[in-house]
Amino acid sequence: MKLIIVESPAKAKTIKNFLSKDYEVIASKGHIRDLPKNRFGIKIDDEKIIAEYRISEDSTATVKQIQELAKKSDTIYIATDEDREGEAIGWHIAHAIDKDPSSLPRIVFHEITKNAIIHALETPRTIDMDRVNAQQARRLLDRIVGYKLSPLLANKIQKGLSAGRVQSSTLKIVVDREREIRAFIPEEYWTIDTLFKKDIEAALVNFENEKIDKLTIKTGDEAARIVETLKGESFKVGEIETKERKSSTPPPFMTSTLQQTASSQLGFSPKKTMMVAQALYEGVKTPEGTSGVITYMRTDSLNLATEAVEAAREVILTRYGKEYLPKEAKVYTKKSKGAQEAHEAIRPTMLGFTPEVAATYLKPDEIKLYRLIYNRFLACQMNDARFEQQSITFESAKAQFRATGRKLLFDGFYRVTGSDDKDKLLPSLTTGDSIEIQTVTPEQHFTEPPARYSEASLIKKLESEGIGRPSTYAPTISTLQARNYIEIEKRAIMPTEIAFTVTEMLENHFNEIVDASFTATMEETLDEISESGKSWHKILLDFYYPFIEKIDAGKSNIVSLKMAKPLGRNCPQCGSELLLRSGRFGEFIACSGFPKCKYTEQTEENQKENPATPDEVSEEVCDKCGSAMVVKNGRNGKFLACSGYPKCKNTKTLNQETKFSQVPCPECGGKLLWRQSRRGAFWGCEHYPKCKFISKFEPSDKKCEVPGCGGALAPRTYRNKEVYECVKCKDRTPREEAGE
Repeated sequence: MKLIIVESPAKAKTIKNFLSKDYEVIASKGHIRDLPKNRFGIKIDDEKIIAEYRISEDSTATVKQIQELAKKSDTIYIATDEDREGEAIGWHIAHAIDKDPSSLPRIVFHEITKNAIIHALETPRTIDMDRVNAQQARRLLDRIVGYKLSPLLANKIQKGLSAGRVQSSTLKIVVDREREIRAFIPEEYWTIDTLFKKDIEAALVNFENEKIDKLTIKTGDEAARIVETLKGESFKVGEIETKERKSSTPPPFMTSTLQQTASSQLGFSPKKTMMVAQALYEGVKTPEGTSGVITYMRTDSLNLATEAVEAAREVILTRYGKEYLPKEAKVYTKKSKGAQEAHEAIRPTMLGFTPEVAATYLKPDEIKLYRLIYNRFLACQMNDARFEQQSITFESAKAQFRATGRKLLFDGFYRVTGSDDKDKLLPSLTTGDSIEIQTVTPEQHFTEPPARYSEASLIKKLESEGIGRPSTYAPTISTLQARNYIEIEKRAIMPTEIAFTVTEMLENHFNEIVDASFTATMEETLDEISESGKSWHKILLDFYYPFIEKIDAGKSNIVSLKMAKPLGRNCPQCGSELLLRSGRFGEFIACSGFPKCKYTEQTEENQKENPATPDEVSEEVCDKCGSAMVVKNGRNGKFLACSGYPKCKNTKTLNQETKFSQVPCPECGGKLLWRQSRRGAFWGCEHYPKCKFISKFEPSDKKCEVPGCGGALAPRTYRNKEVYECVKCKDRTPREEAGE
């Protein structure tokens, strides 16, 4: 008998289907050995670091099963994932079954298909100890930081806190952005919104020989003077420029870009993206049986197998024609810091398993992500899209305007991926012709602070800084949430007050832990261990001794920053001690059992300032479910919330009368309500979140006539014109053209 040991049960099941009865396939279910949970587990001497690995209790039964099968087997293949983590798991498995790691054949594959598995069995190698040592260095480094620094945070600030090399530098990035937002001072500026005849929108680029950019016009008086001057000017058509531009094909997906695109296009969290991708990789139902339908999803490589590229080119030629196929295959390289393993990019394994075919076999979330991966892979081997870029200047004695437009000449890879860009065509004009201003209006604006990170943009930032690796992005964000360091609202990541306290302490006393460049340099050092066999013992010892000196000094030198004070009362829900804590909105009382128990109450001082408590019942009833509405305190003041929460999540501002539209929801036929949020007022469906229709303008019963749209039209005023604007595609039609 031949034994193949993989990590995942799903993967084991898929591989078993490809092989004869001579093979047994078993899963280790991840790591089977690790450092002990309840003690440091690392011995230090002047020249060597010794890790005291133990088989975890959860893995005892699995290890016993593997050991029994190993005794009966003639050949034992290590088939864990081909990255440092997988290499180390294979090494631990060898030790757990009392085998010399160098004696076991190691097989690797980027996709779980029959051909890939057969090829891997025909070309085994041995366990790569440089990769194993790189993973050991990372694991021990993280244990040193976490095990020694976390207790100091608990002692000086609050119990339940943690620190980590990647975790803490990521948190500092989030905190620094919030500091920028809090320190931001809005700056007033004005624009001159101008429409020339034939509805040509143009931007003022020069006035009285001064270049005009976004922040040039500072005051309303200055804007008014410019407008009055422009009204007296005579304009002619100046330079007309037409250039051809290309929109380059996107590269295939790697872990970070897949997580970012799935977040922006599908609304998936990075954690969800990886869970769905794991299922697609390990095996799903296909017309040929269970098989992996994408390549390995934890990768920072843009390499593609030659056979896969040739297959993609054949599909492009057959389905779309030779005009979509480049003369030569496209090759992509990763330019950002620290590309690690020689993996492939993420791609489909069977091009015949099209999204149309896959829709019959895959779950809803799986087909969404698979379609994204499949289309991106084909797109990366297609011709670029081509546009005609248009630019026209309008000139007078004192001013110059520029109007721009563009026209799609060839859709190229957009044929597969689609595009939200629409043609913006300029009318045919002749240089020297006179042209009049139709409308000119000064508009006041204020600069806005930088946006908070979303999960997608934070991952992009981590990747650009070289912090972490593909496998760490999603777990790092999840850890920050679990530790109550961050909150995620409407995709925006906001640090809690405790995050500021922790980050400030680390900045002052352990700056290397939150320093992005230090963390990135350490990642490069780990790469050197993996690629060239650099001594991992020396790297860890060079870090350990100075770090422990800082820990010892911190125990006596760091002033206590405890943010929780015992009150001598017990929680009415779980019996744990109640603490006085400081939060974003002042002091409050909370259970020490958080996050298991989330009981909170207001302090007496807060009750005086905000006499409405969460239990104060309003005279109003919920217009969704009929339950009583209660008064609550939020970051923007008091508001009414349904007492039926969380089953009913209806809210509205205090003393706000419910306003209904006479027109039903264009999406589901339900009632439309006038709602208020932090981002302004809007019309929303009563059936939210099942129906997510929203519109800033009240829709009418008229429908958009743009082909393929059919959205509701909303009457509004745009640039002093009465128009109908489609709530779906935003197309605007003058009301007189719509029969009014």
